[in-house]
Amino acid sequence: MNKLLALLLTSFFAVSSFAASHAGAPMAGASAAKAEAKAEKKAVKAEKKAAKTEKKTEKAEKKEEAKK
Repeated sequence: MNKLLALLLTSFFAVSSFAASHAGAPMAGASAAKAEAKAEKKAVKAEKKAAKTEKKTEKAEKKEEAKK
């Protein structure tokens, strides 16, 4: 009886520790999609920043022309 009880407890702890180690692990497919979305968002942000800088440059050039 003691051996059976020890076996049951050991298997319970083994299964629970295995399940706990995989509970927070992200799925491979989900992380790849997240990374792609993040890269796309970064690219859009860079494009907006470049457009804003270009606009500022054009505005400064027009201002310089107006002074002349």
